[in-house]
Amino acid sequence: MDSLITAAAGALAAGDPLGALNFVALRNDPPALALRGIALAQLGDFVRAKALVRSAARAFGAKEAVARARCVVAEAEIALASRDLGWPAKALATARATLAAHGDQINAAHAQYLEVRHQLLIGQLDAAEMLLASLDPTGLPPVLSTAHELMVAGIAMRRLQATAARAALARAESAARRARIPALSAEVGSAMFMLNTPAARLIVRGEERPILLDEVEVLLASKALIVDACRHVVCDTNTVIALARRPVLFVLARALAEAWPGDVPRDTLVARAFRARHADESHRARLRVEIGRLRAVLGTLAEVSATPRGFTLVPHSSEVVVLARPVEERHAAVLACLADGEAWSSSALALALGASQRTIQRSLDVLSEAGKVQALGHGRARRWLTPPAPGFTTTLLLSAPLPGG
Repeated sequence: MDSLITAAAGALAAGDPLGALNFVALRNDPPALALRGIALAQLGDFVRAKALVRSAARAFGAKEAVARARCVVAEAEIALASRDLGWPAKALATARATLAAHGDQINAAHAQYLEVRHQLLIGQLDAAEMLLASLDPTGLPPVLSTAHELMVAGIAMRRLQATAARAALARAESAARRARIPALSAEVGSAMFMLNTPAARLIVRGEERPILLDEVEVLLASKALIVDACRHVVCDTNTVIALARRPVLFVLARALAEAWPGDVPRDTLVARAFRARHADESHRARLRVEIGRLRAVLGTLAEVSATPRGFTLVPHSSEVVVLARPVEERHAAVLACLADGEAWSSSALALALGASQRTIQRSLDVLSEAGKVQALGHGRARRWLTPPAPGFTTTLLLSAPLPGG
């Protein structure tokens, strides 16, 4: 490489995209095109960045397999940054194999970290964890060491393992200081902020308070009977009963748990479970049936006893608590994805949340009318974003199911 290309690459590695552009802005040879694309990506111009990187890949000859593979990796990174989650993952895997075969272990590791990040964004935690476990961070440069620890922390937070997440973020912070790249330190700081803000609401004996992810981890290891409104399960340390597909039973369980140790009137349960303004005999008969089903489901965890005016929950453990989402609305999961501050397409949101694109589009329309999200662009280029909601993190809106759920 000539001196200008070397200088531009060094500037990019140091997190100085403007400095890199000063060296190659007027050049159109393949290495310069690739570096210009990466620089523009760091500046947030993803459309032009993608076009330049693709042009560079085409311009490199067939014999320049390593250079072409590096362009594929750069394009994948741009796609992730712009939340284009539908890019061909096989192309990245092929590029990674090419780089590894030619001895470029650093860029091969970078490609694998991008694969981990992609799996994490679309909620495939097991796949992300397996990919990450196959990587040895020993000897990596500080930038990739930081990326490794951020991935470890991201998976731990999704699995509600706050202690492991804090340890990983401490290591990430140390690596970012060694890298001396402000944007990297800011990314670690953002993850730290998420971990240090309330992640859920705890409801016990009619009182409610926000709690951190650390407290959630402690709660899940306690002897309490937990009605978890984040994943729609009822659990203790040994048993998890999933009720996501039985919404009426979960509504009844939550209502009884919120009132514990008191009871809940029958008419209140009818209103919450069946959304009926006035309870008649048919509603009360249906309530008796659903309460019987709830008794059968909760048999190993608690009893549901009748009282003169309604029903009460009698746990086999010491106490009953409700773990509720930090925000409770119909489209909370969409807001949880958008809360990272990046611009998402409706197709990317559909992939991340496992829903149809039409369902996501309807949610975005509702949120847009309410002023909670904003659209940028038109047609296929349309992206949606919203600033992070103040005062809480969205970890529990996107967390993995509990074991057995």
